[in-house]
Amino acid sequence: MEPLTRIQREARPESMLINMGPSHPAMHGTLRIMLELDAEKILNAECEIGYLHRGFEKTCENKTYFNLLIYTDRLNYVSPLINNLGYVMTVEKMMGVTAPERAQLIRVLMSELSRVSDHLTCLAAMAMENGAFTVFLYMMKAREFIWDVIEFTTGARMTTSYIRIGGVRADLHPDWRGSLATAVRETRKVLKDVSGLLDKNSIFLGRTRGVGVMSKEDALSYGWTGPCLRSTGIPYDVRKAHPYLVYDRLQFEVPVGECGDNYDRYSVRMREMEQSLRLLEQVAALIPDAAPLGGGPAIEPAEALARSRLQRADERVRLSPNLEGSEKERLPGLTAPDPLVGVPAKEDTYTTMEGLISHFLFFMSGKGIRPPKGDVYFSVEGGNGEVGFYIVSDGTDKPYRLHLRAPCFHIVSALEQLIKGRFVADVIPTFGSMNMIGGELDR
Repeated sequence: MEPLTRIQREARPESMLINMGPSHPAMHGTLRIMLELDAEKILNAECEIGYLHRGFEKTCENKTYFNLLIYTDRLNYVSPLINNLGYVMTVEKMMGVTAPERAQLIRVLMSELSRVSDHLTCLAAMAMENGAFTVFLYMMKAREFIWDVIEFTTGARMTTSYIRIGGVRADLHPDWRGSLATAVRETRKVLKDVSGLLDKNSIFLGRTRGVGVMSKEDALSYGWTGPCLRSTGIPYDVRKAHPYLVYDRLQFEVPVGECGDNYDRYSVRMREMEQSLRLLEQVAALIPDAAPLGGGPAIEPAEALARSRLQRADERVRLSPNLEGSEKERLPGLTAPDPLVGVPAKEDTYTTMEGLISHFLFFMSGKGIRPPKGDVYFSVEGGNGEVGFYIVSDGTDKPYRLHLRAPCFHIVSALEQLIKGRFVADVIPTFGSMNMIGGELDR
């Protein structure tokens, strides 16, 4: 027989035990809540996670520093660019590498787009699960504009792997300013419409005001960070407390709540999106215009290739369309000059023996990126809070130990406390306000 769970051992004879999830729609298929009920009132609760566990940390310990980047995309898959950023800046800290100014500005741009996308998704799902389906449609419309900007530059909408160790993969699209301006303008319209629909809506207020209340002391004891911690009134934001990239040069506020209930978690995210849009406009003004793709100076082939009978000396090296934005003349502004962290320019790989050898050595087992021995921790402000990476290096091309400090884990660990004494219907808005992302929670 299977051993009894805690809630089964503590259950009263007259109460009823039921499972809420993992197949319940509001549980996203990745969480099981065992409830002890007296009619509709929750007497006790126990959460079971792990339905999306994929062995992230152990897998990363068997991949090279470059190749494990794609696995970070699948953590908080709603804002994967922030996961990329947290990981690559941890490795850069180990190696003493600093990304160029333009690359840092692009990183901030992509991070804030991801933050808005993350908050839109959270509040859209929360509103829909409370019956506000119109809000869901409005916010998904705004997210499409945000993802259009991301896709314009990275070539993908979710699993981008765009931010690389030492910089970014490619330059911004020539028409990125127009796409960004449209996204900011349309998102502001949606936020105004959503505020009009929900802020004074008696049904929404009844499901969120005074429901799922968390005190400052309890939030800190659970290790809460991000919008959930700030909803309790604590203004902790990694971008302010431990500035990275160019955040110390930008003007933005840290919204806080009053009593840490479901409504405050909604309100903080709404106001944070306004601040992110403000940051996007500031960063856009700081990024200098780059030469249009394909408009830069053509690159002469190497002497050995020019002498080949298969190619005339006056031909130019032209990259395939999937490499646009990563031309050799752009690399100084996009990636650190250290050859130990960056892949050689494709023009060199295609036309010179030295470039081809460097390319092979970068990806060969035992070669490539090899930080010095030691350990390091670095964190960034993610959609749910502090996303931190702790890496131990043994001097090889693979991390000896990699641990992720996932904000979702600490937040969901408090769910049992928040729903005890409430009703079954209160589980839905409370859980929705936490923004549980299975890939980040289970890993």
